[in-house]
Amino acid sequence: MAILTEQFREIESRLKFPADAVWVFDALAARLDAGKYGARFEKIRRAYLNGKCGWGRTVKKTEALAKQMKVRQETLDFVLCIKCFETAHKRYRRAGIPDDIYWQSADDLRCKLLECIECEHVPGTFVAGWFGDFFTLRRFAVGRFQYEFTDDPADYVTPGGVKVKGGQVLRIHIPSSGVPLTDEVRLDSYRRAWEFFPQFRTKDGLLMFICDSWLLYPAHRTFLPKNSNILRFMDDFTIVRESTEQHFHNDWRLFGHWTEYPLAEWPEDTSLRRAYKKWLMDGNLAGSGSGVIVFDGKKIVR
Repeated sequence: MAILTEQFREIESRLKFPADAVWVFDALAARLDAGKYGARFEKIRRAYLNGKCGWGRTVKKTEALAKQMKVRQETLDFVLCIKCFETAHKRYRRAGIPDDIYWQSADDLRCKLLECIECEHVPGTFVAGWFGDFFTLRRFAVGRFQYEFTDDPADYVTPGGVKVKGGQVLRIHIPSSGVPLTDEVRLDSYRRAWEFFPQFRTKDGLLMFICDSWLLYPAHRTFLPKNSNILRFMDDFTIVRESTEQHFHNDWRLFGHWTEYPLAEWPEDTSLRRAYKKWLMDGNLAGSGSGVIVFDGKKIVR
C-alpha cells in the first residue's frame, strides 16, 4: 500500500499544516514508498490497526525504524499518525460518526505538530503515544474540547450531591487549537457533547465531565487577570482536588522553546505570560486541579 496517497495529502491540506512541514512529510512518505523501509513501516501500521500490537509497542517499533532510517522519530511517528487517521476516517464513517467530528478530532495533528515545531524545532510529534484513542474511537473532539471514555467503574458524587454511575463519565481534554475559551465556545462544546454521547447520560438526562489540568489550578484566582478566559473555564467546574509541583511541568505549553532559557529571559508578550512569569519569579509554585461538571443539555447543574 502506498504511503503518499491522495488521502495523506488531503489531511495535510485540510488541516493547514505549514508548507515546510508538508515538504518534510511528503519527502519521507515518498522515501518509504520507494525503498525497503516502506514494507516494514506498513507491517508495523497494519499490526496495530488489526489489533495484533498495542499502540505503545507500535510507537516503540517506529523508534527503532527511525534510527535505522536515520530520521527523526518525531517525524516518522507523525507520518504514522497521518496514515492511522486515514484508516480511522473509514472507521468513523462505518460507525455513523459525522465527518465534522472526524476532522475536529484529526485537527489534533495540527496542534501537536505546531507544539513540536515550537519546542523541538522539528516537524512531527513528541507525544505520539497520545494519539491511540483517536484511532480506536475512544476520544473525539466535539467543538472546542476533546472527550474521552473513562474506564473507572466507581460511582461519582459531586459536592452538590449529584450521583453518576461509573462508566457514565467523560474526561475533557483541551487541545492547543488557539481558539479562546470564551463562554460561547465552552458551552457550545458541552451542548454538542451532550448530544453526541447519549449513552453516557444518566436516566435523568445528565452528563458528567471530569478534567485534570494545569488550567484548573485554584491559585490562578490569585494572579491571573480578572478577565482571563482561564478563570471563566475554571468557574464551570467544581474543583475537587488540587496539587502543586516543584517544577512547572506544563511550562512549555505557555512558553514553548523559551523554557530552555533561564526564567528571567522568558517572554512577556501576552497578559497570561506576564502573569505566570511574575508568579514564578516571585518564588511561587505552579500546579494543577481536578474538577467535575454536571450538564443537563442546556446548562451546568451545581
